[in-house]
Amino acid sequence: MKRLEACLVMLGLFSLASLTARAQEYPRRDSSYVFTPSSPDLLQKTNYQPLHNAWGLDLLLSNNGFGAGGFYRREFSDVLSGFVQLAISDVKDDSEVEYYDPYTGQSIVPNKKNRLLLIPLIFGVQYRLFKDEIVDNFRPYVSVGVGPSMIFVAPYANYFSVPVPGGGTFTYTEQIDFFKSLKYGQAKYTLGGYIGAGTYFGLDKGTLSGVSLRYYFIPYRSGIESLEHIPMKKFGGFFISLNFGSLY
Repeated sequence: MKRLEACLVMLGLFSLASLTARAQEYPRRDSSYVFTPSSPDLLQKTNYQPLHNAWGLDLLLSNNGFGAGGFYRREFSDVLSGFVQLAISDVKDDSEVEYYDPYTGQSIVPNKKNRLLLIPLIFGVQYRLFKDEIVDNFRPYVSVGVGPSMIFVAPYANYFSVPVPGGGTFTYTEQIDFFKSLKYGQAKYTLGGYIGAGTYFGLDKGTLSGVSLRYYFIPYRSGIESLEHIPMKKFGGFFISLNFGSLY
């Protein structure tokens, strides 16, 4: 009986060893499946790689009216970006008053001598605020920039003098059409800049939109007349800017 029991134990150990060796020879396979998209274009660049460049348009609003411009922005880090902006806007003296002439159908500004267009080219930096405290769909920042600025001066009206009976002369003006006056204009150059603050809305998924408040400081020492005998030496002021762009 002891020999029979020993044979059974030996047979059992041999069977167990055979099963173990067979399991090692044919390892168990994972039941998971990995699918590859039929079109590689399904994996968009914006899904896995940050977008560091942006360009777009600015719409400007100030006491002088509307303006427009464009910008390019490059991110250097999560909080610091560099930018270049070019804009154009109308410039007026604070004392200008526009009247409507029912006889001619034109709007007239008494004593106005020149139309002024401000065209600043600004190079600057943006610094993002509260990156770790505020969610990414609201990204406030501060910005500062400097650069050359052009002030384009175009005549507002032609002045004519005619003699009157009894002596003396009578002077009257004839307003020049805006686009026609541009060919008689001349450019003045100076250096300026701005400081500002704003925020971008939404997530960085290919589009960029935001709003900012800027204060431009653009001096011109010798002054330029918008109204007769009243030279303007400081240009710029506060602007509200709406930003619309694209990331890439």
